[in-house]
Amino acid sequence: MGLFLLFGRAARARMLNALAVSAVVCLGAVYAPQEAAARNMVSFSPSVQPGTIVISARQRKLFLVVGQGVAISYPVAVPKAGKEWSGYAAIEGKYVNPDWVPPAVVKHDHPELPGFIRGGSPHNPMGARALTLDRFQVAIHGTTNKMRSSIGTAASYGCIRMLNEDVADLYNRVGVGSPVIMEP
Repeated sequence: MGLFLLFGRAARARMLNALAVSAVVCLGAVYAPQEAAARNMVSFSPSVQPGTIVISARQRKLFLVVGQGVAISYPVAVPKAGKEWSGYAAIEGKYVNPDWVPPAVVKHDHPELPGFIRGGSPHNPMGARALTLDRFQVAIHGTTNKMRSSIGTAASYGCIRMLNEDVADLYNRVGVGSPVIMEP
């Protein structure tokens, strides 16, 4: 990663795009992402350790710190009014095409929902990947095509919703135990 920081912003962007293309070629049969918005490298507080995920509810952005003072910025949907949370968490699990059982609060508000939606279904709100957190029923996850327009809004019941191509990129960059900071 040290060598990576020696290159200018344009060179870093070209290198990230080349890596993304390589990943798409390797994963093409399993996952065919659209052009990911995740390749937006930004300056970030040098006091945050690389590997940390920082979510800014106000900015509707998730930042993955990849070097001292450098992060990847992803657009996200954050919890809606009354469902917000802040503080520290950690990634507890990583799942590809996760199944979904609506939490009781969601089922109460939407009784028409089935009690179980298989992973990979176009109706599964977890999308292509899920990173569960060590908080009760909270995850960073993808979305359905129908809900893509919610990205950039406050729309969830506590989860952080990402575009499928972005959550797949993040999934490949972090591991179980990675720290997560949620800022108001």
